[in-house]
Order: sequence, then C-alpha cells, then structure tokens
Amino acid sequence: MLIVISSPTPITKEAFLINQLFDEGLTVFHLRKPESSSQELVLLLQEINPIHYSKIALHSHHYLAKSFGINRLHFNEVSRKQLIEDALETYNADGVILSTSIHTTDDYNQLSDKFDYAFLSPVFDSISKPNYQAHIFNLNHIHKKTNTKLIALGGINEATCAKAFEMGFDGIALLGAIWNSEDKITAFKVIKTATQITQLSN
Repeated sequence: MLIVISSPTPITKEAFLINQLFDEGLTVFHLRKPESSSQELVLLLQEINPIHYSKIALHSHHYLAKSFGINRLHFNEVSRKQLIEDALETYNADGVILSTSIHTTDDYNQLSDKFDYAFLSPVFDSISKPNYQAHIFNLNHIHKKTNTKLIALGGINEATCAKAFEMGFDGIALLGAIWNSEDKITAFKVIKTATQITQLSN
C-alpha cells in the first residue's frame, strides 16, 4: 500500500500535481491541510478530477465528504479519542474507509479494529520536519490485527521504503519525499517502482 499525504500548506499548481500523481498510479491520497478553511478545501477539491474522489481521504472538515462522494476519513489522535465505538460501527456500515494516526505500538494494540489502517510515525527521521527524529519501533510487540493495516510514516523515501516493508509494515506513506522534491512526479514514480520491486521480492 502506497499513500501520498498532501503538503500541509498550499503549493503552486497543487491540483494539477495531485491529478498527475493519480494518473501515475496513486491509489490513496490523504488531504491534510490543518490550517485550511473548508472553503479552501472545496476550491482545491473542485480542481481535482472527480474520478479520483474515491481515492481521497479527508483529515478535516469531514462533512464535505458526502457532497464530493468521498468515502475515506482520517482521524488524528485527538479526534480519534473523542469517537465512540458506535460511531465507528456506523461509519463501517456506511462503507466509509477509516484511518488514524498513532505514535506507539501500544496505541496500535489498543486501536479499534474498525480502522482500516493506521499511520505509525516517525519510523525514520522526518524529511518534512527536520527535528522530528525516528523512534525505535519493535513490531514484534504488536498484536497484528486482521482488519487494520500498519502504515509507515516519517522519512520514507527511495532509500528507506524497502526497509519499512522488511520491518513488517503493510504499506508506506509519503510526504516530504514528494513535496520537498523539485520534480515531485518523478520522485513518486521512483519510489513507486522501488516499492513494487520490494513487494515482488518478498
């Protein structure tokens, strides 16, 4: 599983680049704009090809999902702790794909199995946050859930993507490796190819 998370702040030709990523085979895109208003998200979504809406996960302003035909919602640690199990069951019954963010293996062990996947970070030293350094995660301590995939986040690039799978992660999420690159589409294609090679060899 290969995921790209949006730049947290607006960038030039953002919708154009997002559409290109989808055209290059991106299957899941997380729209995370913590400082953006709902109207700013609407304007960005309107510039994205509607055929890709089902591949987009919203991190905020979840109420926009229905009007755009989006069926993926992400909950950060704070918002996840405010959810009750009944709400998660309702989302599941409605076919909503749920994801969340965690920072320890204990968080994963305590996570509801209603979540389809969880980002565990930082696995390697962050590319987008210079002072966000890797933690040592021992995945032997997790109780692997049948329904909840574990996604590596933090410092994932061409050099580290294979290591993440070797560690036992089910997928990887890219942020700085894409948006800090001069050629964002080529950066994605290189990591996508490296990921495919790794998965074929496992």
